[in-house]
Amino acid sequence: MKETSEKNAMDWAAYIRQMEILLALELDDTRRAALLQQFERIATMAGPLMALPLDEKQEIAGVYRL
Repeated sequence: MKETSEKNAMDWAAYIRQMEILLALELDDTRRAALLQQFERIATMAGPLMALPLDEKQEIAGVYRL
């Protein structure tokens, strides 16, 4: 059930490598594979929500003012 368009495809393995460097983490291959699987699952679940069209007048987030 993998539905991704080329335009919106994300290279999660590259993202994990970049975050390892940025956060100074040392992950083993087992942990890296588990993270990759989780990111792919989350992206699959979020796909339908992200594809939901919003009305032009609909705000995408709350606006808070002091």
